[in-house]
Amino acid sequence: MSVTTDRIRVLIVKSSLDGHWRGVATVAAGLKDAGMDVIYGGMLTPPEIAKAAIEEDVDVLGINVGGRLGPIRDLLHILRQEGIQPLVVVGGPIPREDFAELRELGIEGIFPPGSTIKGIADFIKGRVRAS
Repeated sequence: MSVTTDRIRVLIVKSSLDGHWRGVATVAAGLKDAGMDVIYGGMLTPPEIAKAAIEEDVDVLGINVGGRLGPIRDLLHILRQEGIQPLVVVGGPIPREDFAELRELGIEGIFPPGSTIKGIADFIKGRVRAS
């Protein structure tokens, strides 16, 4: 957990220009309501996401995947190179057939449309506090 606060710090970003922003905004607001410090980064590239995660000293990266796994692969590679290991969770219109690959990449939290804010918040709280 971040050294500057006892609240969980979450960076929420989009990794594609798919045009779906309501889900990201809803999740960001819901996590804030659940007591987390939420930074909304908007649309960022993998290097920009990693830089923001380091600068903001986040515990969690929440990424709207938009159905594309390439940016997630790139981001995880950069995070490993930088030696940082925030919890990375993904959401959005992710095809079910991509879940196994996401898990192989190390993504524990996968939240497709229909996931509840409570479920996402509980998952994050359980994983961050357990580490």
